[in-house]
Amino acid sequence: MSTSQKEVFLTFDDGPHPTITPFVLDELKKHQAKATFFCIGKNVELYPEIYRRIIDEGHMVGNHTHNHLNGWKTASKEYLDNIGLAQKRIDSHLFRPPYGRISRFQLKNLQLPRFKMKTIMWSVLSGDFDLKLSKEKCLDHVLLNYKAGDIIVFHDSEKAFPRLAYVLPKSLEHFHKNGFSCNKIFIPTQN
Repeated sequence: MSTSQKEVFLTFDDGPHPTITPFVLDELKKHQAKATFFCIGKNVELYPEIYRRIIDEGHMVGNHTHNHLNGWKTASKEYLDNIGLAQKRIDSHLFRPPYGRISRFQLKNLQLPRFKMKTIMWSVLSGDFDLKLSKEKCLDHVLLNYKAGDIIVFHDSEKAFPRLAYVLPKSLEHFHKNGFSCNKIFIPTQN
């Protein structure tokens, strides 16, 4: 995102999770950091109190489909209906496609009045979801590749947690020490 400030935008995909999302929220609070959580609708159904905590603590939420569907492998009607199902539980006009996979047709449909959604991708991928990467390599992915205005993606999921638990605190310490603020994504809704 374009910015004249020393700021980065932290994002977390795949939650809420009953133990990992609270860990993330606690770490963010320690550093007065804000973030955007791209939530899966079925997880919001399962853990509404954690979803509510995300919002109550001043973070932004976004739609990440109801069932973590891959737009390239799912028929467009099913994919869009799944986003609509998640939209009933996630009050947001922000959307991130799972795996970063979305077709042009699906993307165009998200801009129509039924959704009025803004698709948010990322500029720095931590790689915390990759079982083949070490936690140190994931930290390098973040700290060696970011600049002001970057959108950094992490995952509040069981698969990512062994790496996230190491990378997130060290990233937050690094940003704080170097005068960077961590902010949520805010894009006004369009009428």
